[in-house]
Parts: sequence; C-alpha cells; structure tokens
Amino acid sequence: MDRLIFTALGAASSQQFNRVQLTNDLANLSTTGYKRATMTTTQSVYLDGPGMPTRFQPIVSTGVARVQLESGPVTYTGNAMDIALNDQTVLGVQTQEGTIAFTRRGDLRVSATGLLLTGAGDVVMGEGAPMTVPQGFLIDMSPDGTVYAMNPEDEAAEPVVVGNLMLRDASATQLVRRADGLYEVEGSDGQGGDFPSGPLPASLSPASLEGSNVNPVEIMVSLLDLYRSFEMQMKMIKNSEEIDKDGTAMISLR
Repeated sequence: MDRLIFTALGAASSQQFNRVQLTNDLANLSTTGYKRATMTTTQSVYLDGPGMPTRFQPIVSTGVARVQLESGPVTYTGNAMDIALNDQTVLGVQTQEGTIAFTRRGDLRVSATGLLLTGAGDVVMGEGAPMTVPQGFLIDMSPDGTVYAMNPEDEAAEPVVVGNLMLRDASATQLVRRADGLYEVEGSDGQGGDFPSGPLPASLSPASLEGSNVNPVEIMVSLLDLYRSFEMQMKMIKNSEEIDKDGTAMISLR
C-alpha cells in the first residue's frame, strides 16, 4: 500500500513544475514578443530497495528554460519605432552587468541621452556598441536592421545611416531564458555573450509588433488536465489510506 501512495504522491509533486510553467505562460499572454520555454524534462528513475528490481518512478526535474522561438501574431502599428523580428531572429541588448543578451521585444524608444531602448528598458546593441540616435531626429529602420535618422527641420536632408542593429539568426543555436527574461546561449550560466548568426537571414518587419506565441486555449486545456490529474491522485491517496485502515482493523487484536 505504501508503494501505491508513494507513486501517486510522486506524480502529484512532479506536476507542480508544469503548473508553474503554464501559469507563467498564461500571465504573459499579452507581453510583446514573449516566447514560451520548455522548463521541465521527464526522467525515469530507478528506485533501489527491497523487493524485485523493477521499480521505476517517472519524475519531472527542473531544467534550463529552452526558448521556443516560433513566431507570434504580427500587428502593423505604423510606428517607425516598432519592429517585429522575423523567423527566429533575435535582437542583441546590453544587460545590467554590461554583457550581451538577446530579446524578441520590438517596442523601441529613445532615452533622454539618445540611447535606443526596448520597452523593458534594456539598451539595444548595435554592431560593437550600444545603439545611439540623434535627439529629435526621425528614425527609420530597414528590414536588414539598418537604422536611419533624418532631421525633420531640413526638408531637403537625406536620411543618414546611424548604425546597424545587432540581429542574429538563432535557428541553429539553442537559447535559454535568463532570470531577467532575456535570452542567452545554453550553457552560458548567466554570463551572456554573442553567438554566430545562423544560416537564415536575420531580418525584421518595420512599423510592426509581434505578440506572444502563447495559445490561451492550449494553456487552459493543459491546466484543466493537470488539475483533474491532481484530483485523481489525491483521491487515490485517500482511498489507499482508508483501505490501509480497514486492513489494520481486521487484523488488530480486540
């Protein structure tokens, strides 16, 4: 009987990681450029002890949050400061520690000092240095990541190239989510860093924003399945306890 309770309790405990992952995805349903991540892995563990050597327990262990870069819905905004990254392109940003990490957020703005920032406040990187743009200039971005600036007070002025966004194709590189929500190459252990761009062209769609790639219907169905499974496991543990009590009462001395 203890084996039955142990198996049911182990299954219920292992599912808590899945519940945390699903509720986090649901909370970021409206976050610009949010990407789901696989945070758990299932393993079969051998249980050593008395009895036949056939006892294995499926457990879910926490692992790295591997980012799923499938595109979300893209909306045309008409705002020149908005970009939607195509395919599996990611945008380089500077972390608070001064290292390089990556994101899919495309709601950009210019700070008071001329730095180009994401909607989360991260400094956007150019090729080799943080991206800066002239104050008061009109900004335009091409699909290959080239940033142009034009003086609105000079109608005859031509757009001037001020830099190139750090765009990388991550189709051949596994990225993981960091504690700050940014992405880095798996195995970087929070240190960040650049990586070689993949075989696909890194590009963006100007004046557009990409939404979250979370499917709310899929998440809700998965949560309902988890809750039903949890209720069944709790009922199994309770029934096992009642059967054990009845069995003990039958063989007890009166």
